[in-house]
Amino acid sequence: MRMRETYFRNAEIRRESRMLAAATYNLARVLYGRSRPDALFVPIRAMLYLAVLDDEEIIFLDGAVSRSRIETVWQHFRPQERTTLTEPVAYEVVFYTRESLTTMRRLQGEFQRALLHMRNKTKTDSPAPVFILSR
Repeated sequence: MRMRETYFRNAEIRRESRMLAAATYNLARVLYGRSRPDALFVPIRAMLYLAVLDDEEIIFLDGAVSRSRIETVWQHFRPQERTTLTEPVAYEVVFYTRESLTTMRRLQGEFQRALLHMRNKTKTDSPAPVFILSR
């Protein structure tokens, strides 16, 4: 079954350039690649947040406040600037609420933990994919 989700953004209050750890970025892209074509939903239970990944950005919703109002967005990822896969990835964070200015301190770490939990859960729930290379 396909559902359509709609999210709303307030006026942008601040924008910053940041670096995302390679392990977090790489895992997010791998899990997104395995997800359904439109988006990957990552619950961040420790913060009562939901992260939604698509091709262009990662949005963060504060589930305790509003499930449809975007609090923070990570966008404009630049993995092509890396020379190795272990280097961090430059991106921009956009803040839409005053609360998001303080939650950003926890968000990167909790997001990575939520991705790891999702990866570990997926490993036990489904068999490993089989790749066949032909020449």
